[in-house]
Amino acid sequence: MPNYYVRTVPQSNGDHEVHKEGCSYMPLSENRKKLGNFPTCKSAVTEAKKTYSKSNGCYYCSNDCHTS
Repeated sequence: MPNYYVRTVPQSNGDHEVHKEGCSYMPLSENRKKLGNFPTCKSAVTEAKKTYSKSNGCYYCSNDCHTS
């Protein structure tokens, strides 16, 4: 199962993006929080929403969980 991270600094629209380890758009280490290993991005986004209610999957690495 891949590791997932959430961006701790919100984007301009307020979203905290969830990234799969290895994503080329992964935030800097000081701007991300490790969520852990999850079988799908949906599980990772659910975990991220416990801390950041406005979490969203990365368009590039977690597209199944990305909403506009």
